[in-house]
Amino acid sequence: MASDVATVAAELTAMVAADHQAARQANSDDPAEQLAWRRLTARHADRLSEIIDAHGWPTADLVGEEAARAAWLIAQHADRQLDVQRRALRLMEQAVADGAASPRDLAFLRDRTLVNEGQKQIYGTQIAGVREGSPIPWPCEDPEHMDERREEVGIPPFSEYVAQFSPA
Repeated sequence: MASDVATVAAELTAMVAADHQAARQANSDDPAEQLAWRRLTARHADRLSEIIDAHGWPTADLVGEEAARAAWLIAQHADRQLDVQRRALRLMEQAVADGAASPRDLAFLRDRTLVNEGQKQIYGTQIAGVREGSPIPWPCEDPEHMDERREEVGIPPFSEYVAQFSPA
């Protein structure tokens, strides 16, 4: 089992390296590049689902910190496979409750899933676009208290977060 888990950890890490390399294609003007990105994220989401079937949620205790973070990112990018994203969200909720996953990562995945479902996000982590040089978040539930919720899970205030998207 230990060697199997080590193989899974290496696979998750490799999948995220491929994700990072291909991420620029997500918003490309070239439809072929967009399609390549979609196919990659779909393959990764399918494989994550198989890994979950075999091992449960890949926590840091199981696969190591880097591979656990990779599993989260793969779930985060499973935008066209809401079943996988929802399942990952449920499993991460339990992992956070057990102290085995990051509340911050869970907040990002929760917002991403909500946006993909057409609902309002909670933490303001998902950006819809940029208007006049300023990032605009997808609609957020109770925006007046968003920074309080962000602080509870270790996310910087919204103004600091969006500054990283602004041109320097």
